Amino acid sequence: MSIQAKLSEKVKDAVKQLYEVEIDHTEFQPTRKDFEGDITLVVFPMLKQVKTNPVKLGEDIGKYLQENVAEVARFNVVQGFLNIVLSDAFYLDFFNEIKDREDFGVLPPASDAKGIMVEYSSPNTNKPLHLGHIRNILLGYSVAEILKAAGNKSYKTQIINDRGIHICKSMLAWQRFGNGETPETAGLKGDKLVGNYYVKFDQEYKKEISELIAQGKTEEEAKAEAPILNEAKEMLRKWEAGDPEVVALWEKMNNWVYDGFEKTYKALGVDFDKNYYESETYLLGKDVVNQGLEKGVFYKKEDGSVWIDLTDEGLDEKIVLRSDGTAVYMTQDIGTAIQRVKDFDINGMVYTVGNEQDYHFKVLFLILKKLGYDWADYLYHLSYGMVDLPSGKMKSREGTVVDADDLIVEMTETARKISEELGKLDGYSEEEKEELYRIIGLGALKYYILKVDPRKRILFNPEESVDFQGNTGPFIQYTYARIQSIIRKANFDYSQPVAPGYELHQKEKELLKQLQLFPETLQLAAENHSPALIANYVYELVKEFNSFYQNVIILGAEDPSEKIFRVQLSKAVANVIKSGFALLGIQVPERM
Repeated sequence: MSIQAKLSEKVKDAVKQLYEVEIDHTEFQPTRKDFEGDITLVVFPMLKQVKTNPVKLGEDIGKYLQENVAEVARFNVVQGFLNIVLSDAFYLDFFNEIKDREDFGVLPPASDAKGIMVEYSSPNTNKPLHLGHIRNILLGYSVAEILKAAGNKSYKTQIINDRGIHICKSMLAWQRFGNGETPETAGLKGDKLVGNYYVKFDQEYKKEISELIAQGKTEEEAKAEAPILNEAKEMLRKWEAGDPEVVALWEKMNNWVYDGFEKTYKALGVDFDKNYYESETYLLGKDVVNQGLEKGVFYKKEDGSVWIDLTDEGLDEKIVLRSDGTAVYMTQDIGTAIQRVKDFDINGMVYTVGNEQDYHFKVLFLILKKLGYDWADYLYHLSYGMVDLPSGKMKSREGTVVDADDLIVEMTETARKISEELGKLDGYSEEEKEELYRIIGLGALKYYILKVDPRKRILFNPEESVDFQGNTGPFIQYTYARIQSIIRKANFDYSQPVAPGYELHQKEKELLKQLQLFPETLQLAAENHSPALIANYVYELVKEFNSFYQNVIILGAEDPSEKIFRVQLSKAVANVIKSGFALLGIQVPERM
């Protein structure tokens, strides 16, 4: 039982004994910094049931707790707030329980835990991954790790958009202008090569539009009649008909892209349990729609198209099958969701998709509910804001996006530049330096993106993210490395727990209070699908540690108990930093 739960029970007992009133609810909060205390009972809400003044009620409950709860050392009452000071023994008991646990706060999945599938990345095979994808990938990966650490089984997946007109545009441009170029001959990653031809298609298309307008066509006519676009449409028709030549080209170019994606994922340190491909899922869902027609969930219009009417739910009417019987994205998403529940033992899914798709997911979840799937109650859209750069918005077609691979390289270079300026890497081999720059650069990128609430837009500034001061990844990594240095210098046995009578320094106590919050923060982050809660918790822990480091003597303490306890405490903080950062997909260096 947590201390708050225990205090809550005892407060209810106190009110019952002292005032013969049964209360069903107590409200606690952390004690404000300017008052003595660790946890505060808010007395005001009780006055509805207990007829007395708030100070007297606070005093009475405080005395009762001091006499009946071993962990309560003393108390003070400020207006309607009862500030409770917990004993040093309480904090030491907690610490001795967790000090050697590297997995403190992390729960193994229960034997009956159902799985949660997290979908993220889900790129198109006509272009490389960019900064927008990076936010998606980092969020999805981190949420999957947080859900797992909170006691769930989690599975990571992506659906790769490997079919459609946009893919055919790259294919056609390569066929026309590629002269047999391959990633090897071009010295380019496969996704970059294919992306170049997507941009090339757009350039040629615009050229043809201009020529047609010059011949007297309207812009609308020119866009519809441009020969290159009609050729791409014809290629798509051939692909759908299974034309062997088109399918072979499609497979070859897609494989180039998959190789390229794999390199980017590896560089980012993320993985997937299963990939789904739109070319395999785009026919899924049609049978479900037909079953839904029979049940009356959907209805057919005169032209043969199939719809669902969601106006009663405050949404609109939504098409699920075109009049020619072809599927729309919604149909595929319905089919894919059902397929995933068949493939994995899951009862929940998290879709990591930008906030421009909020409406789509409202509709999808509602349709699955109306079709009678119980698990539809456990679907979640992890909706996130766009990433902007100081220079403005990115556009793939015009080739003005910030490429993911280039950004990873740039972050490593920025880390190198700043580390060299600080000049603290004497005795490192070149190889060790390069690995450190990579860890710092990637840590900076990931932390800068994940510390922000997913729903908010981000203005990404690489220089700012690699700052070694303030709320940044490198600042936290540096503190971790500092603790490792303390541990390396501790040339004495610090394995034994300190004696029960040890008196805590205020800074030690503040640090212990912060450590206590980790399990609760992890559960909250899982419930809210928010890596930002973990990121900002770790930052607060690090700030608290640095204050402790500046205010107490650790290795030079004269009292052996102090020396032992402070090294143990430092090590426990390092464990939680490492653990918290692992949930964000960030590594921590042993030296910096």
